[in-house]
Amino acid sequence: MSDDIHFLTIAEAGDRIARKALSPVELVEAYLRRIEAVGPQLDAFITLTADRALQQARLAETEIAGGHYRGPLHGIPFGLKDIYETSGIRTSGHSRIMENHIPQQDATTVARLYDAGMILLGKLSTHEFAHGGPSFDLPWPPARNPWGLDHVTGGSSSGSGAAVAAGLLPGALGSDTGGSIRNPACLCGVAGFKPTYGLVSRAGVIANSYTFDHCGPLTWTVEDAALMMQALAGHDPRDPASANVAIPDYRAALGGDLKGKRIGIIRHFYEEDLPTNDEMRRALEAAYDVLRGLGAVLEDVRLRPMQDYYDVKVVIAESELYAVHEGALRTRPGDFGSDFLGRCTPACLITGIDYVQAQRERRVMLAEMGQVWDRYDLLVTAGTYGPAPRFDSHRTVSFWEKPAITTPFNVMGGPALAVNIGYSEAGLPLSMQLAGRPFADAPVLQAGAAYENATTWRQRRPVLDPDAPVLPPPQPAPDEPSGATEKTRDQVARAVAAAGLPLDEAQIDQVRAAAPYVAAMLGRINRTRPFTDEPSNTFHF
Repeated sequence: MSDDIHFLTIAEAGDRIARKALSPVELVEAYLRRIEAVGPQLDAFITLTADRALQQARLAETEIAGGHYRGPLHGIPFGLKDIYETSGIRTSGHSRIMENHIPQQDATTVARLYDAGMILLGKLSTHEFAHGGPSFDLPWPPARNPWGLDHVTGGSSSGSGAAVAAGLLPGALGSDTGGSIRNPACLCGVAGFKPTYGLVSRAGVIANSYTFDHCGPLTWTVEDAALMMQALAGHDPRDPASANVAIPDYRAALGGDLKGKRIGIIRHFYEEDLPTNDEMRRALEAAYDVLRGLGAVLEDVRLRPMQDYYDVKVVIAESELYAVHEGALRTRPGDFGSDFLGRCTPACLITGIDYVQAQRERRVMLAEMGQVWDRYDLLVTAGTYGPAPRFDSHRTVSFWEKPAITTPFNVMGGPALAVNIGYSEAGLPLSMQLAGRPFADAPVLQAGAAYENATTWRQRRPVLDPDAPVLPPPQPAPDEPSGATEKTRDQVARAVAAAGLPLDEAQIDQVRAAAPYVAAMLGRINRTRPFTDEPSNTFHF
């Protein structure tokens, strides 16, 4: 057996298991050895379920030997971002608030992967409650990027991205509210797929934003993401947003070229709205040439400015996140990490009117996309701007200062895929995003797989030395004082008091730092509209 069995893709390992050339027990043992050897360098796991994984592997081996083969995921290990509830296994949200939470029921997605024969290796690091940034004041340290241990993974599915890239497991579940599958996929160089909203159940997953939460896989290849999607997709009565639609054969949709595909390049996102670096631009142009070589016709397309989508998403999502945690924020704010508080508590400045206006604006945005999808089969743009930054460059207030290039596709609600397109001069991954209309998940996966098959980027893996000393990552400097004006200080004081938040001076100053950006977002959202323009979350049976 190869010494790098831990670098097998799901498809490769599944093929060997089906041929009985590899046993699930051997595969799990290989991953456990890999985790023991290099796991301490990465902090990707919160809870390792080694004994359970070996038990599940022995069961899978017995089933397969007895002719009860369940399919290409049978006997394949996986990991879970630690917001997916697991019966009898701690689900912490990477937070002191839920440090000892033991669920009584599996999330629907977890149950579906078990039914497909997958084997749980453990619960993975996240940013606190799938929000915030890399934090050093939580019960567990942040996950580290295997391509550069002083660099962030991207969030919030941080452990999922790090673990897949480093060969600690072949696939993991993440969640994506504004880019939290695609961010770590981009910065860790893996494939990360945000399915269409409602296609994969959210039941049993700790909520970030009811409007924008998507659940999906992170894997080494797009083919592996398609394999996991086959088990994950489908209607779930436990999820009120679950879509009851026919599920295609995602793996069968792969293969072939892109002849006849019309692809719109959203160039202004990364050239005008928030300019990226030269390395990313060069990598993107080379990737576009590959897509053209596969037969696609590419041309530039303009959407709204990236900030417009970000304004709508943040106003809605931060209001919902605040509502989810409002009780704990009023009674035990000190048990949250500082970075989470700096993103969540400024939502006390957002009113119910603001929330409804943002939901109304989102409906207009969705209607606008109809003309775009009439013209294009797919859209392409940069992934999270790479290469991955160092830990010590992180600043909490940056969340409020500038938009994220992943967020427009959460607002649009359709599928979006992060695909690796090369590496920086320093050896850190660079990626692009492919996106499609709602429920065009299969064409997005097909295009991503076609690109991967036409390039050699999947042949390169991060190199980790098991004998290297484990050194702490460089930590960010403390937050700078906000320097808020007297008017802002008064406004924030009133809002914090009205919300009943017992914040200390440093926590209040985080709200002050965000306040001007919150006000600017609220001012940009269109409020002049007829009463007939309803919000995007209008109830229906």
